[in-house]
Amino acid sequence: MPVLIPNSLPAKKILEQEIVFLISEERAKRQDVRPMRIAILNLMPQKNVTETQLLRLLGNTPLQVEVTLVHMATHISKNTTPQHLLDHYVTIDVIQHKQFDGFIITGAPVEQFNFEQVDYWQELTAIFKWSEQHVSASFYICWGAQAALYYQYGIPKYRLNRKLSGIFMHRTLTKSNPLIYGFDDRFYAPHSRYTETHHSDIEKINDLTILADSEEAGIYLLATQDGRQVFVTGHPEYDQMTLKAEYQRDCAMDPNLLIPTHYFPNNDILLEPVVTWRSHANLLFENWLNHCVYQMIAPSLVSR
Repeated sequence: MPVLIPNSLPAKKILEQEIVFLISEERAKRQDVRPMRIAILNLMPQKNVTETQLLRLLGNTPLQVEVTLVHMATHISKNTTPQHLLDHYVTIDVIQHKQFDGFIITGAPVEQFNFEQVDYWQELTAIFKWSEQHVSASFYICWGAQAALYYQYGIPKYRLNRKLSGIFMHRTLTKSNPLIYGFDDRFYAPHSRYTETHHSDIEKINDLTILADSEEAGIYLLATQDGRQVFVTGHPEYDQMTLKAEYQRDCAMDPNLLIPTHYFPNNDILLEPVVTWRSHANLLFENWLNHCVYQMIAPSLVSR
């Protein structure tokens, strides 16, 4: 899928080197179709890293995608320069009258706080409410998924005894849902969190279906019956070295921290991790774009 992003975005050079299909703004204007409009609310600390990871996954099917990067107005980012945000991001007030075909909300390193204690919670709930009328399909990742489940259904998160970090085996629980079309019966995905969501809480909500889970990591993928909302408790977008970087960061605060599970070969942090989740990540995002986004808004794509 050609991804339409500004020429000045740092991710552009990285993705071009990886042969991810990008399209210039000039070329996009000459095409006789409108792109699928995807907004990404990036709550991760190193926004340039996360935006590259997500753009990589959005560039994997035949249609054109136009991405709008969004950040919170009520939170000051400590790990992303103000200039980067000014050049490449907008706040929700700038786009509040626009319609989007898809909306992605990332994870955030705030799991150990109660939802209402997060400094931008009030703004986030306003964004959730805005998305109900302005977004066709939403995709929530990790804490973003927990926050959306809590806001919409009152589903709580539960503190784990220790951080869940690593690459875990998952199983598909149904073969009939288009979101998991082409999935293997068993597949791998990264997790990195201090909290979890319980099956018993999800099963009380008739509108939600658990599509994949893990014996070690718990619920992984669930969706509403109409497919308009998808919740992923892990981080399929993570790069090969993301968990290593997080582990090294966290060790500075906790030298007894356990190493990520099933990540380093032989549990040796000096060995390079082997990527086992990339094909699943690409397929998950491809299915979401094709079946949850495109199928809902296809008639409006035929012309500008």
